[in-house]
Amino acid sequence: MPHTCQIHLNQLGYSPDLAKVFTSDAAGRFEVVNSVSGETVYSGSTSPLHPDHSSGMPVARGDFSAVRSPGSYIIRLTDAGVQSPVFPIDGRPYQAIKNALLKSFYYQRCGVELESAYAGPWSHKACHLSDAYVHGKPEERYSQTGGWHDAGDYGKYTVAAAKAVADVMLAYEWFPSALREPVGIPDPEIRMPDVLAEVRFELLFLLKMQRKDGAVYHKVTTAEFPALDCMPESDTADLIFSPISHTSTAAFAAVMAMAARIYRDMDASMAENYGRAAKSAWKWLTENHSGAGFKNPSDIKTGEYGDDCRLDEEYWAAAELYRWTREPQYLAAAQELAGSEAFSLCELGWADTGGYGTLCLLSMEAGDLPAPLRSQLLNAWAAEADSCVGRSAADGFGVALLPDEYIWGSNMLVMNRAMLLITASRLTGRTPFASAALDQWHYLLGRNTLGYCYVTGFGAKPVMNPHHRPSAGDGIPEPVPGMVAGGPNSSIQDEAAASLLRGQPPAACFIDHKDSYSTNEMTIYWNSPAVFVAAFADLS
Repeated sequence: MPHTCQIHLNQLGYSPDLAKVFTSDAAGRFEVVNSVSGETVYSGSTSPLHPDHSSGMPVARGDFSAVRSPGSYIIRLTDAGVQSPVFPIDGRPYQAIKNALLKSFYYQRCGVELESAYAGPWSHKACHLSDAYVHGKPEERYSQTGGWHDAGDYGKYTVAAAKAVADVMLAYEWFPSALREPVGIPDPEIRMPDVLAEVRFELLFLLKMQRKDGAVYHKVTTAEFPALDCMPESDTADLIFSPISHTSTAAFAAVMAMAARIYRDMDASMAENYGRAAKSAWKWLTENHSGAGFKNPSDIKTGEYGDDCRLDEEYWAAAELYRWTREPQYLAAAQELAGSEAFSLCELGWADTGGYGTLCLLSMEAGDLPAPLRSQLLNAWAAEADSCVGRSAADGFGVALLPDEYIWGSNMLVMNRAMLLITASRLTGRTPFASAALDQWHYLLGRNTLGYCYVTGFGAKPVMNPHHRPSAGDGIPEPVPGMVAGGPNSSIQDEAAASLLRGQPPAACFIDHKDSYSTNEMTIYWNSPAVFVAAFADLS
């Protein structure tokens, strides 16, 4: 499948002070033209063409950072006779997409009506209001209402939710001025910024996933996925709490301790509840060391989110509990786990969570950590950021992915690495890290092999047909806005992808088709790191 865009750039534009670089499959002279007046405001030459292994095509780069005046522009390759989409240079070009990325969580709300006053044409009735039963114990039923649907399906998964709420809380903690404006959600019972009100909606649901003994159910779903065009209120099959797991319990402990710290000045009574829940989960973990990784029961066909290593989740939990309480028992546990070679100290995934523990500890004052531990963690974080910079510089489109890293949810990897680079820049003062982070943002918004803006509702070439049940079933031509598509996946893991993508280079293994769940689904934990990066970009 040939690419369809020959000039690849951030379709949302640039702020005046940002570096501005496009990628093209043609080299030569180019000009930047004001799209309103027709005036050529800048002329230059691209780099020579060089091979790009991930995209399978030769590429050149053009730099027009010298263009700083606000306005609407296009780029023309004068020798090739092609031009870019229209794009702006503006003081805050990312404000709207930042707010939409955040509001996408509202559209994933479960158990409440999405009113047209807030949801517009994507409104729908309340869904999934019945109690769920514990797997294997149909007589044991509990409330499960609330929270966010995980993805294009209607399941709710603890480990996935933990990453999502952690990313958004971190975004608020690191960039509060970018996340204080309203995004158009119902007012909570307690006045607080919309970003924290939306996360609170998920936290209140997560509390329902904890048993009385402190352990946490891995997920609540129906036994099988509903049809793709099934609206949430029409999904009326029995809901089931799948068994507890160590990973869900540890991830729960981590985000509840984090929430206890972040919400204590705005929602003190709930912050106390979060803290009690975190300590209860930790107590269960310390008393229950054995147990295999989670596996779906034989009669449950929904997403598994299996993970055989729980040490990284426990490290994260210990770090968050220490930062919240300053109790030495948690520091001792975090320090011991940081010495493990069983997991990475720098990953920010739903399964590989060691990076959250490291970032938590590095965010504390230097005197709150033993000097050798802080040095170990900071060196690891900076080394991983250096690696990301190297990958980004070697790639024709500036993305920090190797050819074999175009996997299911590759856009999550891109945004996770941008998060790591942003935080590394803050922690070390090294500006190349911040520049490389913005390269990942530009990739997501159009400077990529296929020329897509991978966020619904934005850009000259947005994703229009995501694997997302409400968008497929609501009869509205446009999908729910603000959702990040999974991105290229060279493993070709669904029939729609297999029918069109076999033999394509890794970075081109994406199809904008509602049936392509392995390339074109959305999830809350692909959106969440994008919120963090968008908040940073909005202030850049």
